[in-house]
Formats: sequence, C-alpha cells, structure tokens
Amino acid sequence: MADGAERESIVIETRESVGELAPGDWDACAAPEAADGGHPRDPFATHRLLSALERSGSVGGRTGWTPRPLLARAGDGRLLGVAPLYLKSHSQGEYVFDHAWAHAWERAGGDYYPKLQCAIPFTPATGRRWLTRPGPEAEIAADALLQGAVELAARNRLSSLHVTFCTEAEWRRGGELGLLQRQDQQFHWENRGYGAFDDFLADLASRKRKQLRKERETAVAGGVEIVRLTGDAIEPEHWEAFWRFYQDTGARKWGRPYLTRAFFEEAQTHLRDDVLLVMCRRAGRWIAGALNFIGRETLFGRYWGCVEEHPCLHFETCYYQAIEAAIELGLARVEAGAQGAHKLARGYLPSPTYSLHWIGDRGFRAAVADYLRREREAVSEEIEFLLERGPFRKEG
Repeated sequence: MADGAERESIVIETRESVGELAPGDWDACAAPEAADGGHPRDPFATHRLLSALERSGSVGGRTGWTPRPLLARAGDGRLLGVAPLYLKSHSQGEYVFDHAWAHAWERAGGDYYPKLQCAIPFTPATGRRWLTRPGPEAEIAADALLQGAVELAARNRLSSLHVTFCTEAEWRRGGELGLLQRQDQQFHWENRGYGAFDDFLADLASRKRKQLRKERETAVAGGVEIVRLTGDAIEPEHWEAFWRFYQDTGARKWGRPYLTRAFFEEAQTHLRDDVLLVMCRRAGRWIAGALNFIGRETLFGRYWGCVEEHPCLHFETCYYQAIEAAIELGLARVEAGAQGAHKLARGYLPSPTYSLHWIGDRGFRAAVADYLRREREAVSEEIEFLLERGPFRKEG
C-alpha cells in the first residue's frame, strides 16, 4: 500500500502493526489523559491492548484482520496522531453490519473485499478513532488521518472504508468532509450521582424495583457466590475458567471465538489493571463470568459466558454487578455492549452510536446514502419510543 502522502504540513504513513511503535508514542495520542497513571478514557485504544491482539494472533495472519495502523506526523517528524486501521477480508467482529452491502456489490459483479476498517477489533464501544496528541495541531491531524484513510482506500482501489463506533464529534466532522453517516443504538446505564445500588433502585418505578430485587435474589438462590476481581486479584485460574465461558458463548454466537487463548495470557500479564472480572462460583467450581474493561469514566461490558445455567444469573453478572461496581468506582456510566432491548427494564437506556462510511463507486454510494438516511430516521424514532418506556419513576 502507498504511504507518505503529504497534506500541507502533515505526513501520513502506514505501519504493519501497532507493535512497531513505542507504547509511549502511541499512548501519547490514544490515551494522553492516562499519563498520570490513572485509567485511560478508552482502554481499548491503548497500545497494550491493540498489541496484545497482535501478539496473541487474534488479529493478523489468517484472521481477516490485517493491521495497517495510520500515523500522522508533522513536517519535522513529530507524531501528531494515530488510527487503528485494518485491512479486512470479511465483515465479522465489527457489530455494524454491512453484509447486505457486500452481497449487493458482489451480485453486481464487484469485489467488496478487501475493505478498510478503522475500529477496535471485536469491540462495539464508542471511542475516538482519530487519536491525536493534544495541542493546536490536533484538529488538522484528525482531518489528515481521515482523509489519508480515504486516499489509501481509493489509491488501492478498495471498495470501501468504514469508521465504526466513532464519537459524535468525529461523525459530524466526517459528514462535513463527505463521508456517509450511519447511526444505531445501544443501551447504556447512567450514574445520576448514586451512592449505592439502593439509590439507583429508588429511582425506578415501584414495579421495576421489585422485579430487579427479585432477579438479584433468584440469581444466587442456588448457592452461587459472586466475586469481582481486578488487578493482582486476578490469577491464571480465573482466565482458565473464563476461557471456557468465552468459548461457549463464541461457539453459540459467532461460530468460533474471535479471541485466542493466548490473548487471555496477554491480559493476565499486561491488561489486568484495566479489567474487572465478575466471576460466579458454586460448590467450589467457577461456573460463569463476565469480562469488563475499566475506563476513566465508563465501565465497558464485553463478554459473558457460563457452563451452568441459572435463572437470572446473566442479568446479575452482566448488568447489576456492573452497575454496583460503577457506583463504587465513581464512574459515570456502564456501556453494556451491542444489542439487547431486555436491558431497558434493567435501567439501561438507549443511546445513539455512530459510524462513517466511504464507498468508492458513485452509484453504489448514492444507493447506500439513501438507505442510511431512512435508517437514521428509524433509529431516532425508536430511541424516542424506548425512552418514553424506560423503567424510571415519572416526574410529577
């Protein structure tokens, strides 16, 4: 692929892996707020997580995710920004579905793959995609990264570029620069200044409050013990158990797990301070668990799995334990991942998510643009409908 495309005083380059860059250089752009030793705002964009995906073989090789990170440098060589960019040979693990677009393009005789994807692999969590170092050049560096990604796709005659789970500000700026705008929704829990889980319950309508209490009691009625683990409290035995849970969920949902066993070994070595594991034990045996990542303001729910079925245990492990942990950690919200309207009754409200798309063929681009316009209208209407039916007490 071509690189070295200069834009004013910004030079765009590509690399073959995030691991080629020094962690401090990447994180100065991806997580500058964590320089004080605290949690990054977006734990998924860090060098340690993205390079763990590479080292573990979860991306690269024959996975269909070929790393092509993008760099923006000033004319004097200073690194101003980076972007997690991948060459994709399929549309798995993205959570913004373009399968219908691929089928339509291929029925017309075109090659939809390979395509470019600016994203965190397997992670439907909103975050910056144009990761710029703070300073007066941040805005121009972000624009240069976006335009550089488009040029990279166009020069190599790729069908498309997709920027998924970007921020609303990036979405609006991308639209101004001519990219197609897509919108969807997830269910997020917002901390309204709660001091304890009971304070959150008090905010709910009476019927919902009783339902949640009943579900929490039901989840542990069979002698299930639940513990939350982070940092040095996480030991290899916990990852071994969680790998079994993850394989079960992956086989049922995706056909095969996206993450390799080696990724969880990487997590034990490099990521455990970013992780909150909720583990369930019965009769001395680990039977279920949920993997969360801790951000500076947000707890991100990622994976759940079990080897024993217990009523309401999924709700307790993934949703109520996450809320309780977020309150204790003083976090502003919980993002519980993709899909799941059942989260609404459990205090998680609809929140918009955003993606940007560049399509090389003019006619196909026009057809997709019309579809996205109608889809955005439908998503907005659904969010408004669901918000009116939330579980919280009505004012007045």
